[in-house]
Amino acid sequence: MEENTTIAENTQPSVTNYSLNFHGKGGEYFSIVIVNWLLTVITIGLYYPWAKARQLQYLYGATELEGDRFTFHGTGKEMFKGFIKAILIFAIIYGGFFALAAAEMPIWAVVYLYAGLIALIPLAIHGSYRYRMSRTSWRGIRFGYRGQKTELILNMAKWLFLTLITFGIYGAWMEMNMRKYVLENVRMGNARFLYKGEGLDYFLLNIIGYFLSIITLGIYIPWWLNKLFAYYVDNLVLYKDDKPMRMKSTATGGGFWGLFIVNLFILIFTLGLGYAFVVTRTMNYLVQHIELEGEIDLSELQQTEDAYTDATGEDLSDMLDIDFVF
Repeated sequence: MEENTTIAENTQPSVTNYSLNFHGKGGEYFSIVIVNWLLTVITIGLYYPWAKARQLQYLYGATELEGDRFTFHGTGKEMFKGFIKAILIFAIIYGGFFALAAAEMPIWAVVYLYAGLIALIPLAIHGSYRYRMSRTSWRGIRFGYRGQKTELILNMAKWLFLTLITFGIYGAWMEMNMRKYVLENVRMGNARFLYKGEGLDYFLLNIIGYFLSIITLGIYIPWWLNKLFAYYVDNLVLYKDDKPMRMKSTATGGGFWGLFIVNLFILIFTLGLGYAFVVTRTMNYLVQHIELEGEIDLSELQQTEDAYTDATGEDLSDMLDIDFVF
């Protein structure tokens, strides 16, 4: 009997606690940000793609998993090409809007404008994920995104329609469906992600957060943000050969409150110049409060993804102010 028990214990999968750290420093990031701001102003915005590439390279390079840093391989040149394409796309949309307005067809002009901008959303999301993931690596293993553009467009059309006819109520389900579709198409070499968030849970979480924030005159907002952060993190799992790496948030509402208050004072008393310190403080807090645990042997990850250098979607996302989820 004791021998059987020993065999059963030996066959139990070994659980590993993975280390995740952020080493970014406010002063270092500030030197990058201030130069970026100056060059962007001097070049009337043309330097922006290089500025973004430098910032992403620093932030990714400051993030460490199991003793090794992430790398962002995107370049200003790649992003500049995408930047030009994105400007041309917006020029076509707004050009059509002004042409219809000049032809005294204001209703059609507005319809054309909004239809064009809405149509860009899935294209921007698909393009930005395909670019950003393929230009990110860890230990030389490239990330990737396998979503299909047509599939995402059709899904987005359906989700938007349901959101409109339910007067916005379906928005929670739309966001969870979008997050699920995008994240489950992300690969880390030969490992894949699974997202378990559900629309109803997310809807109730936001309804409760909204009303408690009103009742407490906004005091509850950090606790609401903490619950949202935990919901995003706790429902994301990395799988390789059916072995998981589970993620868990250890952040607290009080921690979010302290982070918010200090960040606010930094921005106010530095007249915005402390932005770099706010970013690194926030990144450090969030990364330090994500626990990773599972059975994956990260040394067995293999390269499976291809490089992709078209940054048009990345720049469209910026212009549409679409946050990058992952």
